Amino acid sequence: MLLVIDVGNTNIVAGVFEGKELRTHWRFSTDRSKTADEYGILLRSMFDYCDVPMKEVTSVILSSVVPPVVVPLCHMCERYFGVKPLVVGPGIKNGISIKYDNPKEVGADRIVNAVAVLDKYAKLGKPMIVVDFGTATTFCALLPNGEYLGGSIVPGIGISAEALFQRAAKLPRIELIKPKNVICRNTVSSMQAGIMYGAVGQMEGIVNHMKRELGGEAIVIATGGFANMMKNESDAIDIVEPFLTLDGLRILHEKNSK
Repeated sequence: MLLVIDVGNTNIVAGVFEGKELRTHWRFSTDRSKTADEYGILLRSMFDYCDVPMKEVTSVILSSVVPPVVVPLCHMCERYFGVKPLVVGPGIKNGISIKYDNPKEVGADRIVNAVAVLDKYAKLGKPMIVVDFGTATTFCALLPNGEYLGGSIVPGIGISAEALFQRAAKLPRIELIKPKNVICRNTVSSMQAGIMYGAVGQMEGIVNHMKRELGGEAIVIATGGFANMMKNESDAIDIVEPFLTLDGLRILHEKNSK
């Protein structure tokens, strides 16, 4: 079995693949202070809960946008799984031609998502836009020939809500759920409407601009925590792929194991 680990700024998502099938997956907080043993014990409890034997894991691949977490996770893999993980970074085979001014600036999560999208949708022969609703919301433009053209990065929905709470003295910290209306009659609902529908409008605006730059047509694939809600509120998103990053890690492992 293959263990895949994606380290984001807010959460770590891990999953176990048996062949191409995602057998199980977990999400837990990214903690820069955790040691290798703490991460190992945490994962062991998750494996036990799902009744998946850790000893059946023969390979591990890891991507991270939080550099301080990479070393303890690598040590954890070696101690608890007896495996040296493959870390996504410069030099790894990905089949992508990155057109960034400095390709090393592209986050590992964006590369992994691009690998998965090209594997699944390049055969349709259209440009692709990947929208990832994470701590930051990222927009990536791809061509079916494997060219990664670049994209945009904006503050994520959670960051926007936290900024209002931190910088406006009378505004509370709120739960990020969709309100019933946009014209709201209380502060909490007004904040929820502004943040959620504002994010929809922002997403549609950026996607439409990117489509024009791509020639007018593109397939839009969304992933991340708010992808389904955004899809329900907007026709700009064509497909939601909740496990896009985990699939991309699996594909990258296959490419680098041949």
